[in-house]
Amino acid sequence: MTAKDQAPPHIQLGMTDEEYEHVIEILGREPMAAELAMYSVMWSEHCSYKSSRAHLGAFSADQPWVVVGPGENAGVVDLGDGWLAALRIESHNHPSYVEPYQGAATGVGGILRDVFTMGARPIAVWDPLRFGPLDEPRNRYLLEGVVSGIAGYGNAVGVPTLGGEIEFADRFSQNPLVNVMALGILQRDQLVLSAASEVGSLAILLGNATGRDGIGGASILASASFEEGDEEKRPNVQVGDPFEEKKLIEACLELYDRGLVEAIQDLGAAGISCATSETAGNGGRGMEVDLDRVHLREPDMTAGEILMSESQERMLAIVRPEDEAEVLALAKRWEIEASTIGTVTEGPQLVVHHRDELVADVPAASLADDAPVYHRPFERPGDLDEIWAREPEVPPDVDAAATLRLLLDDPAIGDRSWIWTQYDHMLFLNTVVGPGHDGSLLRIKETDKGLAVSTDGDALRTYLDARRGAARIVFESALNVAVTGARPYALVDNLNFGNPEVPEVMWQFVEAVEGMAWACGELDVPVVGGNVSFYNQTDGVDIYPAPVVGMLGFCEPMPERPPRLDRAEPGMSIYVLGPETVGDFAASAYDRIVNGELRGRPADVDGDAARHVVAAAATLAHTTPVLHDISSGGLAVALAEIAIASRCGLTVDTMPGPELFDETPLRFVAVTHDDELDTNEPHRRIGTMGGDVLDFGDAGRIDLAEATELFRNALPRRLH
Repeated sequence: MTAKDQAPPHIQLGMTDEEYEHVIEILGREPMAAELAMYSVMWSEHCSYKSSRAHLGAFSADQPWVVVGPGENAGVVDLGDGWLAALRIESHNHPSYVEPYQGAATGVGGILRDVFTMGARPIAVWDPLRFGPLDEPRNRYLLEGVVSGIAGYGNAVGVPTLGGEIEFADRFSQNPLVNVMALGILQRDQLVLSAASEVGSLAILLGNATGRDGIGGASILASASFEEGDEEKRPNVQVGDPFEEKKLIEACLELYDRGLVEAIQDLGAAGISCATSETAGNGGRGMEVDLDRVHLREPDMTAGEILMSESQERMLAIVRPEDEAEVLALAKRWEIEASTIGTVTEGPQLVVHHRDELVADVPAASLADDAPVYHRPFERPGDLDEIWAREPEVPPDVDAAATLRLLLDDPAIGDRSWIWTQYDHMLFLNTVVGPGHDGSLLRIKETDKGLAVSTDGDALRTYLDARRGAARIVFESALNVAVTGARPYALVDNLNFGNPEVPEVMWQFVEAVEGMAWACGELDVPVVGGNVSFYNQTDGVDIYPAPVVGMLGFCEPMPERPPRLDRAEPGMSIYVLGPETVGDFAASAYDRIVNGELRGRPADVDGDAARHVVAAAATLAHTTPVLHDISSGGLAVALAEIAIASRCGLTVDTMPGPELFDETPLRFVAVTHDDELDTNEPHRRIGTMGGDVLDFGDAGRIDLAEATELFRNALPRRLH
């Protein structure tokens, strides 16, 4: 028996002595076992954001098109003509390390429920991923399992996965990151929130039976660092059923259409504890709950287990008493189990009975509102100045062809089609621009409206300068939706960091939040929701700080022929737009791959320049066949990606070799038949499409066939 097994119950559940004393203060007595279980999950890092809430106020959702901002299951924005869009991003990091298939699969299921809980039909999913180097067998196993889990769940539930991104670095070896974003659409009169305000309304549990899977997922897996042997936490990982989720989606959407739901909440982290307390607390009410009426898979479960279970595919609907029979009948028709487990009361108490005994009597709102808020100390890393002083350089006579061979063969740069071909990305037939491009573009049928999405992150650049690195992620995602023809419209963020009790980690977090908030302000992009994933630490080693953003773009009208990487043709002119290069090689692909170094300080971004470049790209997208942002690998990789996708070589005017691999932000490539671009943004013509080689003049040349083979096999050859 370990020391933790001998510790007091609240310690075993992940609470501190101070938090336990606070519970006693709220209740005026020692908590009963079930009450302690409820507070432990609701006050966990994953559910309460107790280490981050003090800083998240830097983000603003203050824009007139925001309908629902942070605090609900998903953010919602207005698209005009009665249309709304709901978006959300979440992480399932620790569960995916313990059990990669189910961890990733249930991450997809959970994010879909967050979206259709708002009344929206989910229309697409994206998956930003982080893994350790693929020369380690465990990392290959994790990558293959996670991708299979996303594909298995998304394809079966019938929601297309349209894109994502991937990074590899040593610090993700024992702590992969699996983030998932979902987007849904709805009409304004279909919007549903989570506040139960009518006394006497009934709480009906819909969906799967409750079991022991997922118990402690929020408080144990997601709110603590990993240590040796934690792979044995497999029982804490939820098990998903996409076919049950599909029925649940359709049943809930029908409930909304019939006006049978007053409020609704999905059962994700903290399960029934969360769903009952939040619906009641958000409405300023209480609730009486009878756990004997919960449909169970395992009849011998304790009250605490029932309340903490994170079994998947479950929803709690708050309905009027006169509608109970109709709701239960609808559930039966969809072959969904349903049980009336509670009644909304005047409040403020959440009262829970089990086997005819009182097991909990707590203020409903206290489970969320009274959670601790920590002002963790933060401290700038002491070695940062030394890291910045080691500024990387690219030699003037760099061999562009040899360097490009190395870069195209890198799995973080090479073709990701091994991943996205496992996903069905054409479900619903809304997809206009799918995987393999800078951003995804979807149509809203029977309208001229389009929605673009890009998910972006840059852990290594954020490690070198958390404020600049995080700001640049926002600007890159904005440019990625702009090159599809959309203007940046709303953002959700997933903030993946190490142990917040380490001052240097907390400093990275604070700096990243400030950088992202500033960048969003410069673009007038509201932050409508997000997620914080702390304790991404294994055996004392923290991950690289890895904020990820999901940017929603909106366009009306949509471009008639949106830009694509595969639309370049012989004879077309190649232009580069955006700021002049400044020799930005900190955390560049060149320094990481060629030199094996991580050093220097990333270049800063000018907010005015960002606005102009993004606006210019969104305008050009309506007339230009090919637009492509310049990011990892610089101009050389961007040009190679266009040539490979279009199966057409190119010739570039002689330019200094380092300029080909420079990663100065806010630059993009345009390829068009036009002799001159119709834009006020600074631009220059650098070459012409055609032939079967990538010709960089004095810097070297490489056959298109060789470049294509390297690019296409970069990921598969490391997995098989």
